[in-house]
Amino acid sequence: MNLVITGATSFLGRSTTEYCLKRGHRVYAVVRPDSSNSGRIQGLLEAFGSQIVPVYMKLEDLDRIGDRIEETCHGWIHFGWDGAGSSNRTQQDIQQKNVGDSMCALRGALSLGCSRFLFSGSQAEYGIRDTLMSEADICRPVSEYGKAKAEFYRQACEYLAGQSGFPQTEPPIDYVHTRIFSVYGPGDHPWSLVETCRKTFLAGGLMELGECTQQWNFLHRDDCIRALYKLLETPGRIGLKGTENGIYNIAAAEEETRPLREYVEEMYRLCGERGSCLYGKRPPNAEGQINLIPSIKKLQATTGFAPEISFQEGFEALCREEEKRL
Repeated sequence: MNLVITGATSFLGRSTTEYCLKRGHRVYAVVRPDSSNSGRIQGLLEAFGSQIVPVYMKLEDLDRIGDRIEETCHGWIHFGWDGAGSSNRTQQDIQQKNVGDSMCALRGALSLGCSRFLFSGSQAEYGIRDTLMSEADICRPVSEYGKAKAEFYRQACEYLAGQSGFPQTEPPIDYVHTRIFSVYGPGDHPWSLVETCRKTFLAGGLMELGECTQQWNFLHRDDCIRALYKLLETPGRIGLKGTENGIYNIAAAEEETRPLREYVEEMYRLCGERGSCLYGKRPPNAEGQINLIPSIKKLQATTGFAPEISFQEGFEALCREEEKRL
């Protein structure tokens, strides 16, 4: 397939690009001209040559991507989103601009003849919850980040309805809206909980944390990418209308959901019980004290996806890599 991947230098975008290249697909990797991470695709260029084509464009110009790509593309994976860090998740202007930029991406996908548009939404769309989260639930996001992800879903559905007469007829593109939960793994942001715990504990330092009493669910990066790829390649209509709302949670299995403090204690143990930690020292993040209790039954039923990497296996592999660098 010919694929377009935006945010191709991001944590998930870069690895998804590599995953698709290894399976023989041609990837147009969209990178912002001013991106400080543009060097992240250099290794892919060296390894895959003309199979990967960097496209340097601003996100707000993506509706004109047909001026840069002259062949039909089959799928579009949209990771392009500014202000994903905790401090920017509360900035309404930044987050709402992302909505408009993502609508430009959707129009760009239509102009290239893409048959499926895969959007990287977020668990933040659900808001503050302490019960199981499933795709049919009403969303009540509290952060500007979560509101913007949910608003894009609303606008995309409205736009596609105007293009096709949906819901009476199928939309002109198979729109799949993923809600990604808590992902960790190689290349993760250095300020994430897993990365911070790993580096602090291995160095014998003090880790100051919040209460960590909320329910949590961690998914390894490689399992996340496999889930996304399954949603990309599964035949038939699996998006909007094809499976009603076209939304899919991407997370670990339900049995992996447990108190966040248990994950912290496991990381401490796997780091050889070096260093120490204090609870109740940090405030909640931008969304407040949230619980992550995802259901992935819809994803499993549609694609057959099953996570393969346990948290222990994934974290131990990260520790081995860190110890090589120490």
